[in-house]
Amino acid sequence: MEADAAGPLNTASSAWSFGAAVVLVLGLGLGWWLMNVVNNLWLRPRRVEKLLREQGLGGNPYRLFFGDLKDIKKMREASTSQAMSSLSNDIVPRVLPDVHRAVTDYGKKCFLWFGARPAVIITDPEAVKEIFSKSFNYPKPPRNPRIKVLTRGVATYEGDKWAKHRKLITPAFHLEKLKHMVPSFHLSCADMLSLWEKIIPDNGSRELDVWPYIQTMTSDAISRTAFGSSYEEGRRVFELQKVQAAYVMEALRSVYIPGMRFLPTKSNRRMEQIVKEVETTLLRVIKKRMQAIEAGESSGQDLLGLLLESNFREIKEQGHKHGMSLQEVIEECKLFYFAGQDTTATLLTWTMVLLSKHPAWQSRAREEVRQVLGGRQNLEHQDLNQLKVMTMIFYEVLRLYPSIPLFHRITCRDSTLGGLQIPSGVQLLVAAPLLHRDKEIWGDDVLEFNPERFSEGVSKATNAQAIYIPFGAGPRLCIGQNFAMLEAKMAMSMILQGYTFELSPSYSHAPQIVISLVPQHGAHLILHKNSSSASASA
Repeated sequence: MEADAAGPLNTASSAWSFGAAVVLVLGLGLGWWLMNVVNNLWLRPRRVEKLLREQGLGGNPYRLFFGDLKDIKKMREASTSQAMSSLSNDIVPRVLPDVHRAVTDYGKKCFLWFGARPAVIITDPEAVKEIFSKSFNYPKPPRNPRIKVLTRGVATYEGDKWAKHRKLITPAFHLEKLKHMVPSFHLSCADMLSLWEKIIPDNGSRELDVWPYIQTMTSDAISRTAFGSSYEEGRRVFELQKVQAAYVMEALRSVYIPGMRFLPTKSNRRMEQIVKEVETTLLRVIKKRMQAIEAGESSGQDLLGLLLESNFREIKEQGHKHGMSLQEVIEECKLFYFAGQDTTATLLTWTMVLLSKHPAWQSRAREEVRQVLGGRQNLEHQDLNQLKVMTMIFYEVLRLYPSIPLFHRITCRDSTLGGLQIPSGVQLLVAAPLLHRDKEIWGDDVLEFNPERFSEGVSKATNAQAIYIPFGAGPRLCIGQNFAMLEAKMAMSMILQGYTFELSPSYSHAPQIVISLVPQHGAHLILHKNSSSASASA
């Protein structure tokens, strides 16, 4: 009987002990979680703020959870609510109102609060050089999950994965390979000009918003150069990616709530549908090309063919782990569209706007094209290399209106940068429009359009300082820079041959950062058909 009585008591005691242990573990876990929350949202930000202020950096006091985010959102909404009152190139207060306010209030050594994480604004040329040259020490911060639905690829990867993808993609962008894409650039621009030909009367003029036409032209060019004979399917990818970008930007304007993207909202469902359709389309094109290559056919001279050729070679020589998976190839193709189209479209549009404001430079560029061609109609690769004046113009346009305005990096360990001690986990913000308007580097005419400053190259114009970064710098320099410049030269040469242009009275000067620097209200110009163009078309 005693043994029987002891059994239930022991069982109850064991159950109590187990329950107490569970409660203890849960309590410790909850306590650890609460300590982390308090540390990440309050204690650590205050410690970092104290360290930054002791070194002479200024900024707003830390505010729990949001930091400066609410103010930043209000400033950006206010700055884009109306166009600029003048045609000035002093665009920093409009496109980067938060950065402009911080620098105005606290000087060049300052910081903003992106939530609980400070972002130090970097303006020192040596610090900028170190950030871009040591990309493994200063990687990109973790991406907002809402952006990942739009694009990933080599531009977003870090470490060994970035190095692998960069190695595999680089052969597709060698100048020798890009030469074969010049005819595609010519064909895409000719298609756009044929539309203008129908709209603008011979020896006449017409107001036109050139921005959507240029967007279509550059998307057509990337479709042809990326997918060759499958460019019609590529066009569909671009249309879908454009819709997706609008959804992403709308999401980024709202406060990020973890897990929100998984809710079955109307926009989330549509974004997921776009992802599936884009990937299905790309998968169909890629598999078709892979089958052709495996059957012994040429990989082709388009970006996809060159990428697959490079990937096949690497896998054959080094093994599958050194190559890209099918999904990774799809992501790189999505990036071709997003980066390749956007960069060239913005460069061409701002060039037409600035040449409209400065007709003397427009005439000078047109005359250079005439001299190089000597009466010929078709431009070839070697012709584009001779366009020195146009190169100077593009450099100056990219100084004033850089295609990639903002670069975000993060310290992955405690670092010394530009004489400052920066703790691990602090964001670094490099703003190209700010650096490109530094009077100490560029001179008192920093806000003026003056391509002559690049007559002896970028190094001479910047006094060899790392202050000119329209495509980034260092190992992560935009891989498509030469691609964009060749396409832009081809398009602008053909436009200058056919048309003279000026700003329309309805033009609104409203640059806006939507990932790249775009004209918020388009680019309304008055195009005059040149008499030589009219006679040639007749």
